[in-house]
Amino acid sequence: MLNYVWLGLILLGLGTALSYDLYDNFSDKYKNGKELSCIVELNNSDLKSQQTDAKIIVSKKNFSKLYNKPLKNELILNTNISYSPKAKTHSFLLFTNDSSPAVWKKIAENSGDKNDITGSIRFIKKIDTLTYSAFIKLEEVSFLKMREITNSALNFANTSVEIVLGLIGIMALWLGIMKIAEESGVINYIATATKPLMKFLFPEIPSNHPAVGAIIMNLSATFLGLGNAATPFGIKAMEELNKLNEKKDTATNAMCMFLVLNTASFALMPATAIALRAASGSAEPAIIIGTTMFGSFCATIAGVFFVKLFEKFPLRYTELIKWIKASTRFFIGLFILLAIISLLYFSGSFSYISKYVNGETLKSLIQIISTLAIPFIIAAFVIFGAIKKVKIYETFIEGAKEGFQVAVKIIPYLVAILVGIAIFRTGGAMDWLIFVISPITNLIGMPAEVVPMALMRPLSGSGSLGIMAEIMKVHGPDSFIGILVSTMFGSTETTFFVLAVYFGAVNIKKTRYALAAGLLSDFMGFVAAIFIVRLLFGN
Repeated sequence: MLNYVWLGLILLGLGTALSYDLYDNFSDKYKNGKELSCIVELNNSDLKSQQTDAKIIVSKKNFSKLYNKPLKNELILNTNISYSPKAKTHSFLLFTNDSSPAVWKKIAENSGDKNDITGSIRFIKKIDTLTYSAFIKLEEVSFLKMREITNSALNFANTSVEIVLGLIGIMALWLGIMKIAEESGVINYIATATKPLMKFLFPEIPSNHPAVGAIIMNLSATFLGLGNAATPFGIKAMEELNKLNEKKDTATNAMCMFLVLNTASFALMPATAIALRAASGSAEPAIIIGTTMFGSFCATIAGVFFVKLFEKFPLRYTELIKWIKASTRFFIGLFILLAIISLLYFSGSFSYISKYVNGETLKSLIQIISTLAIPFIIAAFVIFGAIKKVKIYETFIEGAKEGFQVAVKIIPYLVAILVGIAIFRTGGAMDWLIFVISPITNLIGMPAEVVPMALMRPLSGSGSLGIMAEIMKVHGPDSFIGILVSTMFGSTETTFFVLAVYFGAVNIKKTRYALAAGLLSDFMGFVAAIFIVRLLFGN
């Protein structure tokens, strides 16, 4: 499935970019080869001076006449004019600013420097000693979207390597600690304590297998918001799961379940979203802790359900009936959960609880737990290893050596995913996708303002963070839209990134239903976020 998704991302991105560029060329958006009337104020009266500083002044009327776009104020831009004695022509280099028209900013991006525009200038009439009327002709541009795609693809390829390089040290640390935990028997104790839950989620894994401990450590780190620890534990878990895999290039049911649990990302505190809300001037940045926990919990439950369903396909009717009967406890538990949520909703208890739970106090408590968790885990594992007479230093080194090797394996998969996403985003396919799915988003009550966030979140963490910042800047962090977009960000994870890192670490090429289950989990997380935010904060 991932083959088709990756191909779709690239083709949609390139196709959309090409259609935009062709339209711009046919509509003559950038007025290539056409002159614009202006006034030039020189610092030097000698027109044949090889270099001179000047100001170019363009009236609102002349600009609107050429570009068919209104202009609020006349343009006054600093420029440097050069004279070529051989060609007897003048050229200029001008610098755009925040007040420059959007079309000129796009032309400037074409040159590689985001605020530089070059062109030719033809002096017409001398007004006074230093002032002339003139015509300017800007540099010709074409296929700007395709140029942007090229730059974006190269940048994201470099970003992929930078991400992996940043992981090497963290990977070495936590894989070393995990090795001590394995040798000392800590993993066996953890596996025994969580046997009932793990047996339900991962029935194929033997209860005493090292994968169980790595999975528990990964999910615990995720729950505590320790992202730098969760990733190494997750990669270690995938390596252990792959040891049970008979088809080394194909994801097992356990691998799919593990990936979906990570994309749902059930956590105590959405630290990134809270930090951005605080930076945006929120009076209560931690107010989203409860809503994000609800959203990510619902995403987790939905993810487990879809994995358990998809792993049975293809399924005959009789087998379906058997599966439903075997999963009776799960469905009863799900029904009870929905009944409790409905009871709290109709009784107004959600609103009552939100009034008396102090968000900042809860945030402080969770921060203390998260801060102490890493030192405690390291110290506990090392001390326990020493008590069990494990050669803790040698064992740590042995485990840490794996960090570099595993990180290098990830690079090709991460490059492929991030470059595909970069082409899709930069090409403008996201705008078309928003238009196509708007009937569905309207049906579930998703405001149009947050649709870009919902689409970007599974694709790119940095992209969705930028969208969230922009939305909060426009609507305010404490508005209904601001709280909703923060909750949506904290309720899910970057599915494609998680898939690339974890499956890439063990060279899994056939991901089966993992991507579909992960995206459906994301969707249910968004729906839950809309429900809880509307319930508590209205619209």
